[in-house]
Amino acid sequence: MNKTMKRLSKGVSGMAIAAILLSGCSSHNSTSAPSTSKESSKSKTTQQVSIMVGGLEKIIYLPFMLAEKLGYYKAEGLDVKLISESAGQNAETALLAGQVQGAGGFYDHTLDLLAKGKKVEAVVTMADVPGEQLMVATRLKDKVKTLADLKGLTIGVTSLGSSTNMLASYNVVKGGNKESDYKPLPVGAGQTLIAAMQNKRIDGAVTSEPTASMLLNKNLAFTFVDMNTKEGTKKSLGGGYAATSLYMNTDYVNAHPDIVQKLANAYVKTLKWMSTHTPEEIADKMPQEYYAGDKNLYIQALKGQLPMFTKDGKMPEGVPENVQKILSAFKPAVKNVDPSQTYTNKFVDNVK
Repeated sequence: MNKTMKRLSKGVSGMAIAAILLSGCSSHNSTSAPSTSKESSKSKTTQQVSIMVGGLEKIIYLPFMLAEKLGYYKAEGLDVKLISESAGQNAETALLAGQVQGAGGFYDHTLDLLAKGKKVEAVVTMADVPGEQLMVATRLKDKVKTLADLKGLTIGVTSLGSSTNMLASYNVVKGGNKESDYKPLPVGAGQTLIAAMQNKRIDGAVTSEPTASMLLNKNLAFTFVDMNTKEGTKKSLGGGYAATSLYMNTDYVNAHPDIVQKLANAYVKTLKWMSTHTPEEIADKMPQEYYAGDKNLYIQALKGQLPMFTKDGKMPEGVPENVQKILSAFKPAVKNVDPSQTYTNKFVDNVK
């Protein structure tokens, strides 16, 4: 039976994560029943894998939970524990510490880690645009007109070192400023970010759906840089930007190709299912708490984000090089790495 671990508190220590993993927390929809001998025999062949995701409730990471709801993990003989954290940076940390086998986050982490001598690779690329927006507080609408005006602002990000942090830094630098000319403030997403905007702790934020729509509906912020659509991403980032992905330690991928293949099978099936169903049908599959109390708003946000997802899980040609170029603008060491070491399409190519 698949198990989904509930969202861990922000800033949880590595020891705490490990303890929770070992304790085997059950999901919000799991029930216990006596095992038959047939079920016991089957469980012996079920392969377990833990994946930490930088916010399961975010639409950009929708395929991870949807694969569970569609029964695709189970169909592959996998017992997948999904662990939700506030940011992709936390997933990266847990992966490097060996506390989980996979991380659900943005592809840019793999390039950044390779520059630091850590070999991880994206084995499924689920989106080729960030699905993010750089939003600025409505109270600053008359002041912030160009990227140069981001200088001196406090910009909310999920966590320091996260992909939202990287995207904020790039836009500040693109405006002719230095990375040090703004203050990134970790505020997570959802209600914590909204509260930070309401209380004027932040002047802007890089965030995704459904948080972005909630900010717009409350008239707290406006979209300043669109990195949510293919057109907006091309304009703001100069091309595609591989985002949502499943990335794993290269050593693990080489040692467990069977598990990686089964995960690729599940995610490609999920992406194809998403491409043939309506936003309403997709929303009906997701946990109600993901709606943040407003299912119609969730569906509205989902409609805007569905085009960001790939249909085959493949890394698009030329996209890794564009991500490398963007990161190199404020992370010079990334310029010297070989992007081909940070992703593979071989598993998605093998999906039948």
